[in-house]
Amino acid sequence: MTKKTVATAEMPNSGLGSQLRQRRRAKGLTLTELSRLAGLSVGLLSQIERGVSAPSLKSLMQISAALGIPPSWLFDQGSPQDPLEKGLVVRRGARRRLDLGSYGVTKELLTPDLGGELQLYLVEIRPGGQSGPEAYTHRGEEAGLVLAGTLELIVEDRTVLLYEGDSFRFESSVPHRYTNPGTTPTTAVWINSLPY
Repeated sequence: MTKKTVATAEMPNSGLGSQLRQRRRAKGLTLTELSRLAGLSVGLLSQIERGVSAPSLKSLMQISAALGIPPSWLFDQGSPQDPLEKGLVVRRGARRRLDLGSYGVTKELLTPDLGGELQLYLVEIRPGGQSGPEAYTHRGEEAGLVLAGTLELIVEDRTVLLYEGDSFRFESSVPHRYTNPGTTPTTAVWINSLPY
């Protein structure tokens, strides 16, 4: 492999960074201004925009809030849809995806759109993957079902291990985060009661 190929292969998510850069520029913000609004360093923001670093879920939420967009805006658009199914059905090959790169988390949106009172995701967490090093909060409730692997769920001061077939629910306003402490990928169906 050439150096160029290696650099491209190691990029956590250049598409996400490009979207964030485009949105920042469209709002007429410099990296310094976005840094102040999001409470994140200029260096980290620059790395995310260049695809050198992936944001944690907490950082992604901070950046999205500073840019005035929901994090769900950053999901890719999926495949074109049959007009009869629009707003009703999501076909397997047409799911919108959000890849959090170096954090080892991929989310696929299972609900037809980003509106409504409920969002359903298929979350895959690679071994050692995590939502980020810090807990985060937002409005609503969350629930889920582990389909495969092991999920370590940290909700406030409680840490629990969940295995295939186990389910959970908690208030999203309580600090929370998750990891995959296992050696195989973890897959879970994840529900948010309010879009965030």
